[in-house]
Amino acid sequence: MLQDGSVQLLCLTANSGVPLFTRGASKQLPFSVIGSLNGVHMFGGGQGVLLSSCETDHGGKVVWRVFHDSVILIAVKGQQRGGGRGRDSQEEEDLHLRRLLENVWSCMVLVLGQDELVNIRNVERLKRDLRSCFGLIDQLLEGRQEGIMGSLTHCADCLLPPNPALLQEALESFTQAADSEFGCLMVHGRIATATEKWWLLAPQEVVLLSALLRFLSMSGSASCDYPVFLPHGSPTVAHRLLRFQLLLGVDVCVLCGPTPSLHRAERELVGHFWSPLVETLRSCLAVGERCLPGSVSLRPDVLALIVINRETRRSVSCVQASANPPPSSESPLPSKARCWELLRLFFAFATARYFGQEETLCVSPEEKAQKGNTLHEEFANGFSHQPLQCYLVTEECKCYSLQTLQHQLFLLTPLSVPTFGLRSVATQTLSAIAGGSGF
Repeated sequence: MLQDGSVQLLCLTANSGVPLFTRGASKQLPFSVIGSLNGVHMFGGGQGVLLSSCETDHGGKVVWRVFHDSVILIAVKGQQRGGGRGRDSQEEEDLHLRRLLENVWSCMVLVLGQDELVNIRNVERLKRDLRSCFGLIDQLLEGRQEGIMGSLTHCADCLLPPNPALLQEALESFTQAADSEFGCLMVHGRIATATEKWWLLAPQEVVLLSALLRFLSMSGSASCDYPVFLPHGSPTVAHRLLRFQLLLGVDVCVLCGPTPSLHRAERELVGHFWSPLVETLRSCLAVGERCLPGSVSLRPDVLALIVINRETRRSVSCVQASANPPPSSESPLPSKARCWELLRLFFAFATARYFGQEETLCVSPEEKAQKGNTLHEEFANGFSHQPLQCYLVTEECKCYSLQTLQHQLFLLTPLSVPTFGLRSVATQTLSAIAGGSGF
């Protein structure tokens, strides 16, 4: 149906199968195929069977999900070059596609509200309204910004600033002056600091609000007043999201009620609270995509990493450019873009097979009943303990992951690092980040 691993997203009404939109791969599926994918799901439902996913012999994948008996989302991933893959790879892909569908539904709720989607009164009007979600949905499908992992990890992508206490104090004062308790400072599309109430939002809401702020920032506007619904906390009542660009790459936002007006907040509050901190904000920009302050020193044999704080559901990720390229006799290091791709793949591999990532998705009771025979559970039954570390050697790099009570670390190293030394590299790296930044 589709080629080279491209993903196409289909959205239809659950009762009548009327297509609402299609996003993703440049070559769209024929209407007859879309109808067949919906029809086989409806047929299974009529026979008391929940069809949640299937795969082809050549590596293609289809995942279905019905939301509130109103909307059905279908993700179709094309076959990879090289033919079929093992069941473990299918399990990792399942994780990615299921999270994609959940995130897309939550995006639709975030922008339109749950009532508009559950009680469909006019299909043609809903089609028009859904266009306002396309930019956000495309961002989830394409992963436009390297290093943004939240849609997969369901943890907030963070940047650790050099002066967190100063920024935290300014943000809390600014948020309080805007008659709110929900405030956030974004740098390079990542959260540099946020108020306590912002962190108390559901992890998926934090991830999607961050994605929305990145989308609004790319629009080029200096400020905006945008209505949003919180998919978990307030799916039927809208809040106002006020966003202000402080510097290019630095945005501050608050979730608030009817007051203050955008004009008043921009005129009276932004300059008052943030003008004295311009140099501090510039020092945050200087941290760049490394996302770690200068006080944290990484080993030169670390290519890329993700660190997740399991308690706060926050994550930091980076790719480290090598100052010493390998000799010509050794395998070349993967490119920066490839490192990000390998990092995502290794996260999905380790999560699907070993660690059983803390679930943050809204899974229906029917699907929960069907989830008792996953590869992770079958694989874990062979252990008398919960796996805490794993490694993987590929043709491009070596991967190592470890899990503690508070953290998860996913690490890529060059092939030149001895396999027996991976554990030492990982523990030193986690200690450097946790100790040097308090993350």
